[in-house]
Amino acid sequence: MPRHPAVAYLFLVRSMTTLPAETPKKSRDLFAELYVAGALADAGWHIYFPKRDFGFDFIITKQVEGAIIIRPVQVKGKYPTSSKGDKAQFGYTGELSQLHPEMVLAIPFFSTTRLHSPSCVAYIPRKLIRQHSKYPEWFTSFPALFRGGTAEPRRDYRRFFDEPGIQFMESADWRDAVAAHIKT
Repeated sequence: MPRHPAVAYLFLVRSMTTLPAETPKKSRDLFAELYVAGALADAGWHIYFPKRDFGFDFIITKQVEGAIIIRPVQVKGKYPTSSKGDKAQFGYTGELSQLHPEMVLAIPFFSTTRLHSPSCVAYIPRKLIRQHSKYPEWFTSFPALFRGGTAEPRRDYRRFFDEPGIQFMESADWRDAVAAHIKT
C-alpha cells in the first residue's frame, strides 16, 4: 500500500467503485476516512494516522503564514438508504469519544445512488457541534439538508463545505466560526 494518503485514497476509490450497496459499514467508514484524508492532502495538509484508532481518526497540520495549524479530525460518514425522506436539517447525531477546541468534524455525505464518492463534505469546527438535548453523551451537527436522495449544504453553512471549507480551516477565525444565522 502506498505511503502517501492521497495515493492510498486513489487505490481505495478504484476498489470501492464496484462494491455493492450492502457493503459493510466498517468498510464504508474506512473509505470515508481515507476520502477526507485524500482531499485534505490534496490541499496541502499533512496527515498523521494513529497506531490505534480511538477518538480522532487522524491529525492534520499545515504551515500558514509562519504558524503551524494542528487540528484533530473525526470523520462521520452519512450513508442514507433509498427510503430516506427529504429533511430540512441533515447531519450527524451520535457519540464523539473525544473533543478538542481545534477539532474538525468531517461529515462526508453520500447519496442514495452514488456510492463511489460523497456528494459533498462538511468540515465543522467544534463550536458548531452541540450536545444532544436528550442524550448527554451524544452530539449533533446539521450543516446539510437532504432532498431527492442527495445531501446539499444549508445556505448558512456553505463556507464549511468542500474546497471552500478546507481553505477556511486555514483561517485563524475558523475554530470560532459559526453559521451565518447564529448570533454570537
